[in-house]
Amino acid sequence: MANNQRFTALDVFRGMTVFLMIIVNTPGNGNTTFAPLHHAAWHGFTPTDLVFPSFLFAVGNALSFVMLKWASKSDGYVVAKVLKRTLLIFLLGYLMYWFPFFKLDKDLNILSFPISKTRILGVLQRIALCYGIAALMIHFLKLRATVIISVILLVGYWLVLLFFGEAGKQFTMTGNIGQQIDLWLMGDNHLYHGEGIAFDPEGLFSTLPAVVNVVIGYMVGKFIQEKGKTYEVLSKLLLAGVTLVAIAYFWDMVFPINKKLWTSSFVLYTTGLDCIIISAIIYVIDFAGKTKWTYFFEVFGKNPLVIYLLSELLVTVLNYIHIDKKTNLFSWIYNNVFNHFGGYISSLLFAIVYTLFCWLIGYIMDKRKIYIRV
Repeated sequence: MANNQRFTALDVFRGMTVFLMIIVNTPGNGNTTFAPLHHAAWHGFTPTDLVFPSFLFAVGNALSFVMLKWASKSDGYVVAKVLKRTLLIFLLGYLMYWFPFFKLDKDLNILSFPISKTRILGVLQRIALCYGIAALMIHFLKLRATVIISVILLVGYWLVLLFFGEAGKQFTMTGNIGQQIDLWLMGDNHLYHGEGIAFDPEGLFSTLPAVVNVVIGYMVGKFIQEKGKTYEVLSKLLLAGVTLVAIAYFWDMVFPINKKLWTSSFVLYTTGLDCIIISAIIYVIDFAGKTKWTYFFEVFGKNPLVIYLLSELLVTVLNYIHIDKKTNLFSWIYNNVFNHFGGYISSLLFAIVYTLFCWLIGYIMDKRKIYIRV
């Protein structure tokens, strides 16, 4: 019974992150999106900036349960499992960005989209790398050693950016050393260009501090399993969350909270908030006994990877299907069905309806007991 409840809280937390991820990724019109549903332009923080790190936190939380199953397995078995899952998730993310493997010009002529022009890293790729690194550290090292390495990653990342970036511009988009490392390792063509230049917010170097989001998620899951769900546990989770947020606040003065750089202060701030949120979810579900609302988010949490991939690939398809040379199906649906309530409301309404459609697919899968794991 207890294990089921713990998994329910985890599915709800993970489902909430997928729900919000789809909402913020698919506005009807990005130019008329409410400010909290945008990422911070650079330094700073919005609710949207919490979504991705929360998913990494949930990955770590789930890992705490998986590690129990792997305790009796050989090192070879565990390594094979971790590497297989890491490679599969990474490949799915890479192919998702490449899809549909061609481009269209303004006259809708099909152009080649060679592998030499593809983006290598991205959201799923970062999840894969963070999972793989964290899982291997936790399996082969004691928790104390893992914590020490995590601290080294956070402090070391700060110092490397500070001392090896362009003087006076260490924490800017073009002056940070992480961008130079990514350019050197992968080249201009393989980086994200959505910021107007070759800069990847899911770059390889900035993935290192993101590993700590998974480690802290693991520690929270392990702590709950070992100590049980008591008021003392919840109070300690809340205290840990507040402490992490406080440290992040003071660190922000010299190392700004920044999602696109994935700064160390950002890691502590987001994991602190996640500790507070997961303790609140556990309280509502397991202590207050209010569970009628949970199933909606459980649907997202039970098939998170499939629903996320569906949401991204379907948007791509809608953008590639054209009604005429100037109007794709995505824009046509928004302009003809939703764009009647004022720009901001219409944009949000489109995102909500689109997310509910993705939920419906997840609901059908859940009712048919279809759960796809990699």
